[in-house]
Amino acid sequence: MKKKILVTGGAGFLGSHLCEKLLNDGHEVFCLDNFFTGQKQNVVHLLQNPFFELIRHDITMPFYIEVDEIYNLACPASPIHYQFNAIKTIKTSVMGSVHMLGLAKRIKAKILQASTSEVYGDPQIHPQTEEYWGNVNPIGPRSCYDEGKRCAESLFMNYHTQNKVKIKILRIFNTYGPKMHPNDGRVVSNFIVQAIKNQDITIYGDGSQTRSFCYVDDLINGMIDFMNTGENIIGPMNIGNPDEFTILELAQKILELTNSESRIIFEPLPQDDPMQRKPDISKLNKLIGWKPTTQLEEGLIKTINYFKNTTI
Repeated sequence: MKKKILVTGGAGFLGSHLCEKLLNDGHEVFCLDNFFTGQKQNVVHLLQNPFFELIRHDITMPFYIEVDEIYNLACPASPIHYQFNAIKTIKTSVMGSVHMLGLAKRIKAKILQASTSEVYGDPQIHPQTEEYWGNVNPIGPRSCYDEGKRCAESLFMNYHTQNKVKIKILRIFNTYGPKMHPNDGRVVSNFIVQAIKNQDITIYGDGSQTRSFCYVDDLINGMIDFMNTGENIIGPMNIGNPDEFTILELAQKILELTNSESRIIFEPLPQDDPMQRKPDISKLNKLIGWKPTTQLEEGLIKTINYFKNTTI
């Protein structure tokens, strides 16, 4: 059945992949973005599709539309961007959620919140399960994003219990792939851009901190499948790749795949940077049978090819 679907943050990295997949699945898609971190070039090829509409709008302001589903992805997601204007980041998560939940309540739409593994902060349990409440510094430099997303989850749960809004909460772990912003400061894009340019690859700390990297196609498939589950399934639900790599291992793999002449240099670790990050995805796997299928090297090759063919 063709659905009308609103994607906030639809011109961003994840949002643009989601818009494309939903269109390919036969739906009508409304892409909402204020282009702070989203890029028109991510969705310009979709403009020729009569069932795609691009709207410039900031969700800290009310928005009105008639749709069946809402994917709320709007929020800068990398430290360099969300710390640029910390107050605006909090307002996007909190006021944006209020406006989108109010919209969903009025038009009786199902709404998914793209939450984040950052709600766990610098975790004291490993891997992280959905039952873990997190270890977040509420006044640190990352708090505008971490606490904004935590508050958004609270808003979603309260709109559900108080107003019976049909919600889904998905906690997204590190994701990478084509259409990443080349200057977003995330580790995969940073390393690839530096390696392609034969610049020094910058590792913060000694490189022993770990991350789990999920290829974007795997994540988008899981996101849509979770949205399509029954109304009694609301989450929060982890989504990501449980394969764990040190930051140093990632840098060495990217150097190998790019045949780069870059050197690895080490800088001091930023405040509140998590030492470990690995999702427990057993709940989502049991629910919809989802698990990532793209191995890190395969995904990195696709991402490297994208950056090589993009002006950086």
